[in-house]
Amino acid sequence: MENKCIMQVEHLTKVFTSGIIAGEKTVAVKDVSFKMDQGKVISLIGESGSGKTTIGRIILKLLKPTEGKLYYNGEDITNINSKQEKKEYYKKVQAIFQDPFSSFNPLFRIDRIFNMVFSSFMKDVKDRKTLIEQSLESVNLNPKRILNKFPHQLSGGQLQRLLIARALLLDVDILIADELISMLDASTRIGVLNLLVELCKKNGMTVLFITHDLNLGYYISDTTLIMYKGRLVERGDTKKIYKNPVHPYTKMLFESVPEIGNKWDKEELFLPETVIQDVKKFYQTNSEQGFKEVEPDHMVLFSD
Repeated sequence: MENKCIMQVEHLTKVFTSGIIAGEKTVAVKDVSFKMDQGKVISLIGESGSGKTTIGRIILKLLKPTEGKLYYNGEDITNINSKQEKKEYYKKVQAIFQDPFSSFNPLFRIDRIFNMVFSSFMKDVKDRKTLIEQSLESVNLNPKRILNKFPHQLSGGQLQRLLIARALLLDVDILIADELISMLDASTRIGVLNLLVELCKKNGMTVLFITHDLNLGYYISDTTLIMYKGRLVERGDTKKIYKNPVHPYTKMLFESVPEIGNKWDKEELFLPETVIQDVKKFYQTNSEQGFKEVEPDHMVLFSD
């Protein structure tokens, strides 16, 4: 049985212009297409400046695309602008950002923060207290110990769990997790990731996991998207991409992953120019091939 496509991104391009007169243009995202299936975790992987966060912000309607379309449940939502349209959209599409501390008003207790969810999105819902407690318990937080505290009294891991609980309270379809655990210590990371995957499978929630960490991407995701300089260069089944990377940039990423037990070789040099040249040669050798399937559910950009 084929999985239901919950979000379709088609030929997405975002160009930023700086300056008023003869402004300089920067292409942050160029001709990116992919789909997100219900109940799946999709890892969007790339280095800083690759365009992955820009894609997340476009999906969240925080940025307008220069070109391309977004389809949510088959409906074109690219240009929704009204306050009511966005409110309906945010009932089902939410985000968790890198810094959990900046996601909460430091002057509000946790119970007030959760009550604001109802005031904004679910005014007619009864028995709010029970629903809040259930959502907190589902992310392994004790409501009695949490609800009367301020954000600064909680750890980063607890705040990230609160953000997940808020998404569960809204029963979202899509959760954008942008560098979700980069500020958490190693022991807390796995707990949050396991929780996210468990809830994803249990509730049918789709997660776009934006990260620069290949190991975490492999651990959590069903599908992997590799970004390089604004382009999507490799996409498909996570295991297939990790087992058989084809694009030069993808290969470089895997070769750069540190291995436990192997010390860093001080004599080994990494030159970014080498990667640029390898990619350029790869595109020239495979001129005009574009995106091509190398095996089922594994696509590679052979020419830009």
